[in-house]
Amino acid sequence: MPVDKRVLAADAFWRDEEDEARVQHVEAIVALAGRLKFRPKSIQTLSIERRAKQLAQMTQVSDGIATRALIAYHFAHARPLMSAFLDAIGMAHDDGLITEEPKAPDPATLAAAVETLRSSFPVEDVDLYLRTLATLDGDTWAGVEGLIAPKA
Repeated sequence: MPVDKRVLAADAFWRDEEDEARVQHVEAIVALAGRLKFRPKSIQTLSIERRAKQLAQMTQVSDGIATRALIAYHFAHARPLMSAFLDAIGMAHDDGLITEEPKAPDPATLAAAVETLRSSFPVEDVDLYLRTLATLDGDTWAGVEGLIAPKA
């Protein structure tokens, strides 16, 4: 993930006010405190922008932090992409948030949806979204693996 997108994801992570995010916030504060040799209380007093930049510079974060950051990033910065994808595969959603138990789309519908997205959004954004889906729910979204553009 390019640095600019990592900063956006980290910023969205810190702004995520969901109850489930608080556990990852505490974990990230402790990790940043250790990395910077600060007390956790000092990390908490930093602005969101400074915490985001510091978190984005970390090369190793837990799966929980990475997952929460990716989810927050997409909801903060990629709702149009998410909505277009879910519309293209015919899955019910509320502005990109899936509102029903997801079922694996058939391969032809999935491939057509990905092609539609690539004609409207940057390929790297589409692929990041597809990788995120596959990581979060590999059973439902197993079909996206073969549709991700190879890295140059």
